[in-house]
Amino acid sequence: MGRLARNINRARTVDWIRFRRDRIVQGRARKREYMEVYVGIDISKDSLDVAVHKSNKQWKFSNDPAGIARLCKMLTKLEPTLVVFEATGGYEMPLYLSLGEAGLPSAPVNPRQVRDFARSTGKLAKTDFLDARAIAHFGYAIQPVPHPVPDTQELKIAQARRVQLLEMITAENNRLKGAPQAIRKRIEAHIAWLKKELADTDRQLTESIEKDPIWREKDNLLQGTPGVGPTLSATMIAQLPELGTLNRREIAALVGVAPLNRDSGVMHGRRTIWGGRAHVRAVLYMATLVATRYNPVIRDFYTRLCAAGKRKKVALTACMRKLLTILNSMLKHRVHWRYSPC
Repeated sequence: MGRLARNINRARTVDWIRFRRDRIVQGRARKREYMEVYVGIDISKDSLDVAVHKSNKQWKFSNDPAGIARLCKMLTKLEPTLVVFEATGGYEMPLYLSLGEAGLPSAPVNPRQVRDFARSTGKLAKTDFLDARAIAHFGYAIQPVPHPVPDTQELKIAQARRVQLLEMITAENNRLKGAPQAIRKRIEAHIAWLKKELADTDRQLTESIEKDPIWREKDNLLQGTPGVGPTLSATMIAQLPELGTLNRREIAALVGVAPLNRDSGVMHGRRTIWGGRAHVRAVLYMATLVATRYNPVIRDFYTRLCAAGKRKKVALTACMRKLLTILNSMLKHRVHWRYSPC
């Protein structure tokens, strides 16, 4: 009986120690959770709606220099763990730059991911403040990696303007085909002006790359590859600053040329690509078309896939991924293009 009593007391002591340890761990977790501050910001053209995760605090600021300055001052006092906001096609850039200058950790996120996350938590209603709370909750749950504003912002603006000019030239050329004689000269004059603006923009891009030693080195490495011209090189430098820092799977997924599975149970769907950076993918597509003729590695790869029965679009997509992987490896290891035929 004495031994039984001692065993019972020992078991009770162990249970009590475990209970206390679990309470301490839970207390530390609650304290850490209390200390972490995740801020979500819903950005619109005129306003910034701010919310803090697991808090009733919410604010509204104007989306202008004065409002952004007040917001950054308030966030500096708050000392957030992370400030999360959606990439909204340019409206977020003044805030993004100001947060970086203030030394506040910030991370832009994909709006589609935030919306899907809000739906998965049962939040179907949508207002500016509800969106800000959903963004803050997304930041707390997913914890995206904060990163500073890329130093390629000047190139991105020039690249965006170049795309706009190309679209306007295409639209005016389409109008010119069926335009009456009375307005043909005006359309032609507008096309000539747009082409001059396009040439000036291309010259600005080239000069910006030449002035920066890092961009110039990347440009020399990229354009040394058969099939890669100044358009793809400038696009990669401006729109894909991660090139050379990720592995082949990550860079393919980032651009949107990685095949994604569509399987469920006994059903095996066809692998497709989607998402990613559409503009980079569009320019990469045109460069790959050229590479299938003039780049020996891509040409042989494309020919081999077609001979194996792959459809031409599937083979071309695989060549896009291969060309992207080659460029990523070249920038990572700082090596020039080399080809040794077997």
